Amino acid sequence: MASRIIDLAEVRRERADVAQEAVTASTAYAPRVSERFHFWSGASGQRYVHTVYSLLDCPALPAANYVLVRRDASGVCHALSVGRASDEAPSLNLAQIRQHGANLGATEVHIHLLAGTSRQGKLVEFDLKSAVLGDCGAPSSRLRH
Repeated sequence: MASRIIDLAEVRRERADVAQEAVTASTAYAPRVSERFHFWSGASGQRYVHTVYSLLDCPALPAANYVLVRRDASGVCHALSVGRASDEAPSLNLAQIRQHGANLGATEVHIHLLAGTSRQGKLVEFDLKSAVLGDCGAPSSRLRH
């Protein structure tokens, strides 16, 4: 059996550095008031208005469509995932969105709340996924917003 000595102080410093990098990346770009809303276009050409939240400031949500976004330092947003929160518990929807967004490295959540029914929400999700994401679920070069 091999053994290894771990310096806990060094591990704590490394974790603190990683946490600080994440905070710096999420606050590197602060959206202006005019950027509180964002329009994403679906494959059908329909435009959908989304409310913009940082991943950490997003409130608990009822059933809603969302786009997980990474915004770079120059303000350009890159869609990472499109989905629909459909649980009856708003806090569970929020937890799932935050976990998925954190796993992808998203810095923002764009929320669309105007789909009146579950069926309409599914249509919005499909329309946006078709336009924003490629065949493998990766961001497409045809990104339109």
